[in-house]
Amino acid sequence: MGTISPSEQSLRLVSLDDDIQRSLSSLRTNAASNSKARRLVEASLEDGEAHYGLNTGFGVLKNERIAREDVEQLQVNLVRSHAVGVGERVPESISRRMLQLKIHALGLGYSGVSEEVFERLLVMAEKDLIPVVPSRGSLGASGDLAPLAHMALPLIGEGELWLDGKPAPAIDVLALHSLEPVTLHAKDGLALVNGTQFMAGYGCEIILKAQNLAKVADIVAAMDLDACRGSLRPFDERVHVVRPHPGHSVVAANIRALLEGSEILPSHAHCGKVQDPYSLRCVPQVHGASRDAIRHAASVIEQEVNSVTDNPLVFADADGNPDLISAGNFHGQPLALVLDYAAIALAEWASISERRTYLLLDGYDDLPAFLVAESGLQSGFMIPQYTAAALVSENKTLAHPASVDTIPSSKGQEDYVSMGAWGALKCLQIAQNAEQVLAIELLCAAQALDFRRPFKSGIGVEAAHAAVRSQVAFREADKSFTADMAACTALVRSGELVALVEREVVIQ
Repeated sequence: MGTISPSEQSLRLVSLDDDIQRSLSSLRTNAASNSKARRLVEASLEDGEAHYGLNTGFGVLKNERIAREDVEQLQVNLVRSHAVGVGERVPESISRRMLQLKIHALGLGYSGVSEEVFERLLVMAEKDLIPVVPSRGSLGASGDLAPLAHMALPLIGEGELWLDGKPAPAIDVLALHSLEPVTLHAKDGLALVNGTQFMAGYGCEIILKAQNLAKVADIVAAMDLDACRGSLRPFDERVHVVRPHPGHSVVAANIRALLEGSEILPSHAHCGKVQDPYSLRCVPQVHGASRDAIRHAASVIEQEVNSVTDNPLVFADADGNPDLISAGNFHGQPLALVLDYAAIALAEWASISERRTYLLLDGYDDLPAFLVAESGLQSGFMIPQYTAAALVSENKTLAHPASVDTIPSSKGQEDYVSMGAWGALKCLQIAQNAEQVLAIELLCAAQALDFRRPFKSGIGVEAAHAAVRSQVAFREADKSFTADMAACTALVRSGELVALVEREVVIQ
């Protein structure tokens, strides 16, 4: 009875955008690997030795031995005592991903949960029985203890599950599916609450949003460049070859592709303007740096979702005997650092976006002030920029790194923590704020381009303009912006804007 080899593990990797339903078949293949580890756990209970969390207390209580007849109650007590989360609930979609990632990690073959518990987790995924999880309470250190404890409670008939979009008592939802609570066996509770699936679940959501926003940012920047009758010279491929950061070249190529066929560019070819402001001229450098940061964060998060992050880890020695190692794979530091990095990268996309919006409203290159014909009588697009500025300011505060903080817990046993859970929560808020800020820029850019008619922009920019105009009319006079801003935010957030543009041009 040996350990699972790296080659076997690699066959079961999941990606950041895997959905539970699409992953269930692969998750079920992990059951065999988990069974091997389970046999090692059960063998260890018979050797008379102390094994952390199986027949000992937890944390600073590690030296307290637990009687054989109490090991199951120990696991129940662990889940109950650690379910202390507070605050607003984790979105159901992220809780769903947390469940998937927990199943995947346990199934990699180094955790040793009981077959009863592993099978119930698979059934919960298949029937979309998603635990209700409070968002606050994790230090991102011994894993995401509090959130994962709430995720585990429904296994024993406690806590809540989502039912038709609302929280409901888990015991009632289980009954609707003719399911009884399961019994937690040795190590089950510990394996369930140790791990980084809260941070990783949020991280997946953030990266998917960031990958969409990377393209959105380039699209709206290209719209602004033509609306401001800016120069395409700074996007020349040769410029970025001599400073070969990958993101620079990608962004410059995207802008060139989006503006291919523009009638506005040649209309001012000999205007005598020497340079554009940085928010236009340095788009490849600023957008590109954020892209490179997000790429790095994505690689770390994807590595994490394919890792075993509970404790202790279950191995076999050369003779096939249990070799349980209590270590620190639950520590969230790898995620905490890149979530802070991603937060800064996302905040930068929003920050430069707001500056370009300001440029459009400032009457740059003969655009009408505030993008209306009668400014003064009409406030025009003045106040949407205020909203963008407020969100950008909020992002600047939220972008302060969470990972530089640590507060010891458990009488100093857990004396250095990552705070990655808070990093994940605020990073998602920054991403959502960035979506709103870029949507405001999109709304303003479409209005500005209409003042350049009859000249048309590039084919990609025209596709983006048409997407806006399918939802929002040209603004002749003041009225509430609520519906228009919501429509543009939906275009950005849903990925529809990128999809419509990519029907016409290829961007990366």
